Amino acid sequence: MTSDSNMNNPDREANMDTTGSGSDDNTTKIDSDMLSAAVRAIKSGELVVYPTETVYGLGVDALNPDAIKRVFDTKGRTYDNPLSLAVESVSAVARHTNPSERAMQFIKAFLPGPVTVIVECSTAVPDILTAGRDRVGIRIPDHHVALSLLERAAPTPITATSANQSGTGSIVDTNMLAQSIQQNVAVVLEAGETTGTESTVVDPTRNIIHRRGAMADAVIAWLSDVSGTRPTIES
Repeated sequence: MTSDSNMNNPDREANMDTTGSGSDDNTTKIDSDMLSAAVRAIKSGELVVYPTETVYGLGVDALNPDAIKRVFDTKGRTYDNPLSLAVESVSAVARHTNPSERAMQFIKAFLPGPVTVIVECSTAVPDILTAGRDRVGIRIPDHHVALSLLERAAPTPITATSANQSGTGSIVDTNMLAQSIQQNVAVVLEAGETTGTESTVVDPTRNIIHRRGAMADAVIAWLSDVSGTRPTIES
């Protein structure tokens, strides 16, 4: 499929291959060359749109301050509103963060999955990503395309933020991408419509749910059981 955005930005890579859509599991499979192009873009500081099990994300090298700045500017997001980062596996979490024992127990129970886990970040994580905070949200998406991208980009983590303009609805289909987003991304990995339910954002160490989303009831039950008290729910 060719989108109008390719005409707006002729330098952007064509976005997908759906030859695998007739496979037994009936899932759209991204062409290997497209994944390679997306990884090259990320390593070069460029922006990539990628699917997750929740919404489409806007990804750059999450350790590259200049690339992260491009995410904020492209989304129109204020710099005091931190971004999360995504990694390819539970074992990769400690590469960029310093999770507590409880946080690691939680991560092993819920990730990969539609949950963003707030943990202490390592000194390698740039302040621009976290708005100067000592904690960062971490994601391991439960989506074959996102995981393939993350595995190929590793050990580089990727930003995990919706591919929308700040203040607008989350992107569940690439046809919804704003023109300003389309014109600034190098590669779009198209994999059909996503669920649209945003991730639950949780700090297991502090027993706080910052945002209710997917699997919120299961998260509340787990935290209540482990901590002995119901978590504080902010929204």
